[in-house]
Amino acid sequence: MHSQRLAPDLNHLLRGLPRDDWEAISNHLELVRLRPGQLLTDCGQHTNHVYFPTTAVVSMLSFLEDATTVEIATAGNEGMVGIPVVTGGNAMPYRLEVHTPGFGYRLAANKLRQELLRSPAILRLTLLYVQALLTQIAQTAVCNRYHSLNQQVCRWLLLAVDRLCSNEIAITQQVIATKLGVRREGVTEAARKLADLGLIHYSRGHITVIDRVRLELHACECYGLVRREYGRLLYTGDNGPALPERVGHARALAVCAHHAH
Repeated sequence: MHSQRLAPDLNHLLRGLPRDDWEAISNHLELVRLRPGQLLTDCGQHTNHVYFPTTAVVSMLSFLEDATTVEIATAGNEGMVGIPVVTGGNAMPYRLEVHTPGFGYRLAANKLRQELLRSPAILRLTLLYVQALLTQIAQTAVCNRYHSLNQQVCRWLLLAVDRLCSNEIAITQQVIATKLGVRREGVTEAARKLADLGLIHYSRGHITVIDRVRLELHACECYGLVRREYGRLLYTGDNGPALPERVGHARALAVCAHHAH
C-alpha cells in the first residue's frame, strides 16, 4: 500500500514518530482487517509480525493448566502488539487474540528490528510503550487479586471505551467473565448493579456506557493509575508527543475500510 494512503493519526504510537521515521516505516505497513477471535500469535510461537491497532482491540491472554484464561492486558489504538520483537525475545509469552474487530497496521518483525537499530527515536518511543504496558499488566494483577468484581468490571469497561473512542461495546458478559477469570454470573450481577445506577445499558451482546464520569468514580484506582502512566510516558513533556486528539471511531473505521485491501 502506498505510504500517502496511510494515516499515522489512527494509531497514537505511530503518530508520535518523527516525520522522517514515519516515512521510512510507512512504506512497509499493511492495513489489515482484524476479525473477532482471530489468533495473531499463540503462546510460544515465533513473532513474525507486529500490529499497530487502529480500530481493533487485541487481548493478551494467559492460560493455566486447567485451561482457565485470564486477560493480562489489552492494546488498541494507543499502542502495538508484538513486544518480544522490541525486547529481543523470539517467542510470544502469551496469546494475542483479537478482542474487538476492526483494523490495524501490520509490520514484519524483521523490519521493525531493523528500524529499532537504525532510529533512536523509534527505539525510545517503543521502549516507553513497553514500560507503560508493564504498568498495565502489573496493575491488572493487583486489581484481579484485591479489588471487587464490580470495580474490575468498571475498570475493564473504561479501558474498552478508551480504546474504541466510543461508548458502544459489542461484547457478551461471558466474554468479559472469561477475560477477568471469573464466573459469568458474577459479571451479570455487576452489570445489573451498574445498570440500576444508570451508568450503563446492556442487552445481549452489547453494552453502552451512559455515564462515564460516574462509572469512573465506581472504578478502583487501577484505571486512573494506568491511564496516567500512559499519558506520562508517551504523551507529555519530553518523553513523547503531545497527547493526540482522539480520532472518532466512526471516522477511523471509514478511513480504514476505504483503504483496506
